[in-house]
Amino acid sequence: MMIETSRFGQIEVDEGRFITFEQGILGFPTEKQYALIQTAEGCGFYWLQAVGRADLAFVVCDPRLFIPDYRVPIKTEELKQVGLEDPEGAQVFIIANKVEDLLTGNLQGPLVVNVETRAAKQLVLSDRRYSTRHPLMRLPQSSAVESKTA
Repeated sequence: MMIETSRFGQIEVDEGRFITFEQGILGFPTEKQYALIQTAEGCGFYWLQAVGRADLAFVVCDPRLFIPDYRVPIKTEELKQVGLEDPEGAQVFIIANKVEDLLTGNLQGPLVVNVETRAAKQLVLSDRRYSTRHPLMRLPQSSAVESKTA
C-alpha cells in the first residue's frame, strides 16, 4: 500500500508492517494505524509512521538495545487488549527523542505489540525507576565546516 510521509515522500509499505493502536498513542487518540518502517538493514531504529497523516511519525526502538534488564510489568488485562495471553508473544518498543546531543527514550510509555496480529497498546507505567526522557546514548557531534578565505 502506498502511504504519504513528510520525511520520505510517498512510499510503498507492506500491509504486514501495519500496527493498530485501538486507543491511539498518547496525544493522538484518533490516529490508530501506523506503519513500522525500517530505514536501513540491521538498524535498531524504526519510524512508526501514521498511515493517515503524513506529518505524524515517531522514532522507535527496542529498549533492550540500551537497557538489557528493562522489563514491562504488563497486566493480564492489558495483554488481553492486544490479544495475548503470554507476554512472550509481544514486541516492546519505546519512542526515542533527540534532546540536544542526547538520544532519550520514553520508558514510562512503552508500546506493546502483538507480534502475530500487530494489535498494539501504549502503556503508562508508574514505576519511578523509569522516566519519559531516559538517556539512551550521546549523539556524535557534527563537524563544523570552516571556510577559509585566501
